[in-house]
Amino acid sequence: MWSRRIVLGAGAVVLALLVMRDAPSRPSRPERVAVGPAAPRPPIVSRKAWRADESMVRERATYTGPVSAVFVHHTGHLNGYDCAEAPRMLRAMQKDHIESEGWDDIGYNFVVDRCGTIYEGRAGGVGRPVQGAHTKGFNADTIGIAALGTFGPGTTVPKALESGIVKAAAWKLRPEADPRGTVRLVSTNDESTYKEGETARLHVISGHRDSFRTDCPGEVLYERLPVIRESVARLRQR
Repeated sequence: MWSRRIVLGAGAVVLALLVMRDAPSRPSRPERVAVGPAAPRPPIVSRKAWRADESMVRERATYTGPVSAVFVHHTGHLNGYDCAEAPRMLRAMQKDHIESEGWDDIGYNFVVDRCGTIYEGRAGGVGRPVQGAHTKGFNADTIGIAALGTFGPGTTVPKALESGIVKAAAWKLRPEADPRGTVRLVSTNDESTYKEGETARLHVISGHRDSFRTDCPGEVLYERLPVIRESVARLRQR
């Protein structure tokens, strides 16, 4: 879940430092393509379709290796929205991530609404290993999938939304990844719960809170992660 930790107008020097602290562990490789998927590509609403403001994007996409892990988030929005409002909500979120957080673009690779619609998040190509800005310290070789809404105590996770997360994760994970298993990832940022350079063993499908001090993706969605892992595994076995 995004927060307002970066003060507006902090200047180019601060932004440069932020980028350096969470840079990938190896140089950008723009020509690299993802390994073939182990599950079919689900329908995805493009940035053009939800009218992302490409003029706001500050830098071209950075590419890392094939996706070894998925981090599940929630966005903090109220849950009672009409799904027809989702494109407008994404445009507002893109603006906030760029202007308030100081990022190059929207942070998440994908966003799923309560109706199960999957939206392309960060620019760079949905079929390519785009580095997001979703999980400090662990943006390389991973993707962030955000549930549009808030999923703390007393809420429920719509079945369609959960299904959208499952489909996006099953498609994007590298074929060798075990959705029920764990993966070793090296932190690139001291602001995570792991020191820079420290190796963390995390679930292949993790919640944001597994690597950062946050409630994200909310208690209720976090409790659904074991079910999501099983669902992703089943989908990839078909």
